[in-house]
Amino acid sequence: MDNNISNNQAVIIGEIDSDFVLSHEIYAEKFYTCTVRVPRLSGTADNIRIMVSERLLLGGGFEVGDTVVITGQFRSYNSYEDGGNRLVLTVFAKDIALSDGEDSKNPNSLYLNGFICKPPVYRTTPFGREITDLLLAVNRSYNKSDYIPIIAWGRNARFAKSLCVGDNIRIWGRIQSRTYQKRLDDDTTIEKTAYEVSVNRMELAAADAGAPYETGV
Repeated sequence: MDNNISNNQAVIIGEIDSDFVLSHEIYAEKFYTCTVRVPRLSGTADNIRIMVSERLLLGGGFEVGDTVVITGQFRSYNSYEDGGNRLVLTVFAKDIALSDGEDSKNPNSLYLNGFICKPPVYRTTPFGREITDLLLAVNRSYNKSDYIPIIAWGRNARFAKSLCVGDNIRIWGRIQSRTYQKRLDDDTTIEKTAYEVSVNRMELAAADAGAPYETGV
């Protein structure tokens, strides 16, 4: 297997929540985006942006409301919006299929193997929960990298705060979305969606890294 593919593996199962919209075309191949609503155990859901080639959509008959299984990679790219560059995160589909309703997989799973590229930021919430924010660079083919924001909790947060720029780590978790209000220059606000990876388990990639750290307080 291509190491760059094995470094970044996403599987999501959810309901198509928006129409497919043309994103761009390259080498006569068109790519479309949509959002997929992926349920959480809590009863809420994450609305995850998907990018998919027209070649995967041909003959599929995919419509809003269909439940689909998507395998691919969690990728980033820069988009010029509102007068500045913005990091856009999306699941790049390698395969998309209609769910048979009997899927036993975790509906939202992600594995990444990458390198810390900014100093970790550790904090506690007003309720005493420990959180560490990381930015992970994950290698991709053609000398490119994806830059993925990571959030670790509890014991994972305490472990992650000691990491250094350049450390190679593996993480297992899920893609989560959150909405926020952005204030514009005219003092109005618009609703935006941010994406990040919530860690369930993490470990140093070195052979002597010891036992992985799992989520816990």
